[in-house]
Amino acid sequence: MPRYALKIEYHGAPFSGWQRQSEHPSVQGAIEAALGRLEKREHTIAAAGRTDAGVHGLGQVAHCDMTKDWEPFRLSEALNFHLKPEPVAITACALVSENFHARFSATWRQYLFRLVMRRAPLTHDKGLAWQVPHALDLGAMQRGADRLVGRHDFTTFRSSICQAKSPLRTLDRLDVEQIEGPSGPEIRFHVKARAFLHNQVRSFVGTLERVGAGAWTPDDVTAALKARDRAACGPVCPPHGLYLAGVGYTPDPFDHN
Repeated sequence: MPRYALKIEYHGAPFSGWQRQSEHPSVQGAIEAALGRLEKREHTIAAAGRTDAGVHGLGQVAHCDMTKDWEPFRLSEALNFHLKPEPVAITACALVSENFHARFSATWRQYLFRLVMRRAPLTHDKGLAWQVPHALDLGAMQRGADRLVGRHDFTTFRSSICQAKSPLRTLDRLDVEQIEGPSGPEIRFHVKARAFLHNQVRSFVGTLERVGAGAWTPDDVTAALKARDRAACGPVCPPHGLYLAGVGYTPDPFDHN
């Protein structure tokens, strides 16, 4: 059976998350239903990461096995037709080897978090960014973020229901930038690692927001990390500003150059 890698974009608001659930809509369920319209059987796809309810995808990757030899572009077009009107799109499709696995073959994952600083309610970006009504100190947040980069025990910054066997992770990047976004001053957090713990990025952002607001210092971030205690974490920010921005593979199945 030929195997295909799918690059997927989605708006997370209508879904209970990526993972298929029997009683609630999911991104996985929507794509598997579309695959069932193309080849009438049960389909099971695997993804690089299981995003939570309300989290968005810009560069999620999944793989599927088909019976028919599909031309990749035609497969993506057919899936997009059957995904309507769900806010899910296949933005790239590639034929891969049977050894390719969207989760286990990934060498890195990158997340984007959007935070908008303004008092007026969001309109166009409602559900797509976290809104805070006060200004934040970008430099202080970056100094706090720098304390988290590297290999650490991230017990403080993972959910109490996280199922990972170990809290040890290597954080490759946690950059904080400010731009003038369409809805006003926007802070963007760029976070990269081979793998993440449950709620790790949202725990980082919620904690760093407190640093930017002046309630915490960068030293407080270090102390929270060293505590290895979930109770030492800052507030966990809401999911709707979080995007799975990209997944890395060697070689990149979508690189046709």
